[in-house]
Amino acid sequence: MKNKKVVVLGGGNGLSTLLRGLKQFPVDITAIVSVCDDGKSTGKIRKEFNLPALGDLRRDLIALSETEPLFEKMFNYRFKTSGELDGHTVGNIILVAMTEMTGSVSEAVEVLGKVFNLKGQVFPLTEESNNTLMAEMADGTIVEGEHNITDDHRAIKRVFYKEEPKITPQSLKAIKEADLIILSIGSLYTSIIPNLLSQEMITAIDQSQAKIMYICNMMTQPGETDHYTASDHVKVLNRYLGTHKIDVVLANNGTIAKSLLEKYKVEEQKDPVKVDHEQLKTLSLKLIEDNFVTIEDNMIRHDTIRLALQIFSYLLS
Repeated sequence: MKNKKVVVLGGGNGLSTLLRGLKQFPVDITAIVSVCDDGKSTGKIRKEFNLPALGDLRRDLIALSETEPLFEKMFNYRFKTSGELDGHTVGNIILVAMTEMTGSVSEAVEVLGKVFNLKGQVFPLTEESNNTLMAEMADGTIVEGEHNITDDHRAIKRVFYKEEPKITPQSLKAIKEADLIILSIGSLYTSIIPNLLSQEMITAIDQSQAKIMYICNMMTQPGETDHYTASDHVKVLNRYLGTHKIDVVLANNGTIAKSLLEKYKVEEQKDPVKVDHEQLKTLSLKLIEDNFVTIEDNMIRHDTIRLALQIFSYLLS
């Protein structure tokens, strides 16, 4: 029996976290990565080399790799110096060099994928460097740039691109051939929705026979999703999708220690995302719940293996 084809849309740490678990199962994985980040090393490189964001591509290459841990550590190493290399990661610099050698970011990622012995494929959403994310806040103010949107804790009304990007053909092909399309855990407005802001992408999703799965975040984000329930997340995503809406939601039903929740509330202004069953029932979707909670370094994280197991089980059902 052929492996099922799973396409994951996302960005940031959420996508790479999910990929680490998913690669342990017999599925064909394609990660389509939002490349509108413009902060830190990635932002500097975008300005200097006129490229889309490379940081999340780097993380996802590492997440799907089957190579030596030391090599992974080197790829993620960030320079700390008083010179021009300060803040840059080794992997971002290698991606720039490979892009200049091959002529495109997609080819650079493909070549490095062979070096890393990837358990799947990674594609940038677009090759275009001018994919600037914009947000209209609840008060009508327009904020430009992903890192500015993230840092601005006002409520977001909508996000859009300054200019609609052209989607990479590899991404569109993967969507059309998928058995399951996953909207990853991660920042709703700045990691997931940026993948849904092109008519090309929405058309491809509408033409695909794949089911659409959303993996709900466990915690809210200041400004982006304050007080959002699980159904609120789904309703926002459905607004950006075309005729094909979300079919299935994975949500956490595990408990988190009160002391840790208090720490998140005070230090990060984050609260647990409530799974509002009655509202979700009105959205014509399947809800799958499990205890996805794991704690790493006193931080709340998804149990990636349990998450991937639920995805794999759904594919077999």
